[in-house]
Amino acid sequence: MTDEISVTGIECFAHHGVLDFERRDGQTFVVDLTLGVDTAPAAASDDLHDTVDYGSLVAAVTTAVQQDPVDLIETLAQRIADVCLADGKVEWARVTVHKPDAPVDATFADVAITITRRAPRD
Repeated sequence: MTDEISVTGIECFAHHGVLDFERRDGQTFVVDLTLGVDTAPAAASDDLHDTVDYGSLVAAVTTAVQQDPVDLIETLAQRIADVCLADGKVEWARVTVHKPDAPVDATFADVAITITRRAPRD
């Protein structure tokens, strides 16, 4: 049984997109994370080293979003999942990338992709 740690609504300004003006002007992306983590060791020890330091993780995710523009939010979501899974305590990561200002010629609330990735097993 795996517990879940979630951090939602991480706002990042970045320059991802297929269109030239998206790369030039940038826009806001919003990231939601849910991580599969065994929290029992941390609950027993009350020690941050026994769990995922979500403050540090959010900083690393923000850096990953803000660097190296890509065309697709699918690529960005995978990059973020890789950052999450780099922490050995994370068994799986569910990542949602929202692109609320996507260049869509219609009234809409949000464009988002959600992926789930598992840590490789030894």
